[in-house]
Formats: sequence, structure tokens, C-alpha cells
Amino acid sequence: MSSPSTSKNDATDQNFDYMFKLLIIGNSAVGKTSFLFRYADDSYTSAFVSTVGIDFKVKTVQRNNKRVKLQIWDTAGQERYRTITTAYYRGAMGFILMYDITNEDSFNAVQDWATQIKTYSWDSAKVMLVANKADMENERVVSTERGEELARQLGFDFFETSAKENLNVAQSFDRLVDVICDKMAESVEESAQAASSNTQNLHDVGQAESKPPCSC
Repeated sequence: MSSPSTSKNDATDQNFDYMFKLLIIGNSAVGKTSFLFRYADDSYTSAFVSTVGIDFKVKTVQRNNKRVKLQIWDTAGQERYRTITTAYYRGAMGFILMYDITNEDSFNAVQDWATQIKTYSWDSAKVMLVANKADMENERVVSTERGEELARQLGFDFFETSAKENLNVAQSFDRLVDVICDKMAESVEESAQAASSNTQNLHDVGQAESKPPCSC
């Protein structure tokens, strides 16, 4: 796990293969900031006060033999005032879309957040649907099955997490980074195949033009 000092070093680290912008979105008070601090700094506090603005942390991880620098953005309460702009989504390659298992409204809002992602972000952006506060089982109002079904309908991976107990926090980020890396590898391979195909086509055209005309 990284420490706050490691996180600071990560911010200036230029030794990486990829850099991904990731966003944590969802209704206010679902635990986004606690989730971010748990992952980036391995720290937890229940006393966060929502502030208006956008904050981010940087963490460098090793995945699939690649050093990946993550710039992870938190809305820091802006969603409460519906002031999130399209610029916030620009360049994002992955999303943690979060709801609170003890809050029905936050679950019902997932579809709207998913629509915003589809509308404003990169077409190939990857999304993890995260059901947070799994440590509050006695207050649960959204079942695991409902979360899994919604994730299936939306085509998202699904995790139940707890920032407080550090349950599936790193795992959800690891999975998100892995699927983004896989998508990038596919894109590189497709580009290479397209370039190879174009080269072959040009070669074929050149051969056809160099053949002598028919003397029949």
C-alpha cells in the first residue's frame, strides 16, 4: 500500500508507460472521497466535509509489466449542485461509478450517471459499478443481486466495497486499470493490422502498375 509521502512522490514521477485519468462519480455522500483516500494513501476518516471543487490524487501502479500513472479525480461535492462540467469528463479513460448500499436514491441515480458518461466521455471509456459502504450491512437497502443485475444491464463490472474496512478498494481500481490496458492493447493491434493492410494494398497496386500491358 502507498503512504501519503509515496502519493506525493507519484505526482512528480515521470517514469511510467501509461497515464490514465480516472473519475469517481456518483451522488453526494456515497463515500467517494473516503474511497479515493483509502486507495491513494491507505487512510480512512469518516469526518470528511464536502467542499465545492474538484480534487485529484496521483498513484503509480504496476500492472501487466507496465508502470501506470493514475490521475484520480473526485468531484468533491460538486455533484450536489449539479455543476459538473463536460470538461471534467474530457480525457477520462475510466470511471468508478459509485452508489451507497444504504441509500436507495444513490442507486436509482446510477442510470443518470451512466448516461452522462456515455454523453460526455470517450466512447471506449471503461466503468466499474461500485456499491460502497458494504460494512453497513445492517442498514442495507440495495441488495447485492440488484447491483449485479444493474451492472449486467449497463455492461459494467461490479464490486461491493468498503472504504472503512478496505474491502475491494484496490481490487476495483486494479480491474479498471486492467480493462483499460487491454483496450489500449487491442487498439494498438488493430492500428498495426490496419497499417499492415494498407502497406500490402500499396504493394499490390505497385505490382499491378508495373506489369506490362497485355499484347493480345
